[in-house]
Amino acid sequence: MNQVRAARPSAWNLANALTAGRLLLVPVFWVLLMHDGGSHARWRVAAFFVFVVAALTDRYDGELARRRGQVTDLGKIADPIADKALVGAALVGLSLLGQVAWWVTVVILAREVAVTAVRFAVIRHGVIAASRGGKAKTLLQAVAIGLYVLPLTGLSHTVAAVTMGLAVLVTLVTGADYLLQAVRLRRVSERTAARKAARERSREVRELGERAP
Repeated sequence: MNQVRAARPSAWNLANALTAGRLLLVPVFWVLLMHDGGSHARWRVAAFFVFVVAALTDRYDGELARRRGQVTDLGKIADPIADKALVGAALVGLSLLGQVAWWVTVVILAREVAVTAVRFAVIRHGVIAASRGGKAKTLLQAVAIGLYVLPLTGLSHTVAAVTMGLAVLVTLVTGADYLLQAVRLRRVSERTAARKAARERSREVRELGERAP
């Protein structure tokens, strides 16, 4: 028992530190973005660089944890929370500033909350690996948000709008795919199979008891 506990990776590692750093950067990003109603280009540019740094930690914390064998329960919980906090703060802030339509913010955040809830609901059955679509969604969201954070006008703003449209589309498609994968995982997992076997044995026992004189 002690040996099993000792084999568990410590929560104090670089991957979790990057995740914590991302969480700490969220309020910094918010203050920079919302300063004086988002009207100053320098503050918006500063907010952009903070967002980029935070987004990069999302790129590397999971990779480091897997490479070093430091995947922890804390990391599994904190990582998606940090991701949603960063994206949520950016989208809500941009909507408050009138940069991004509220329906875009609601659609993206509703999808993220739903997927996170499903992830926790099926975590005992297994882990759904990140798909190419999911990675494309994350990249498109980050690029689109980053472009909107910058004080762009003209053609550059059009590029930002098109990128955000693609991000919303991929967000919805990958969300539906994730839900389907979760349903299949729950249906075929070892945990579900064990429960079915236990119920079958219990039913057989009851039937034998009913047949006994």
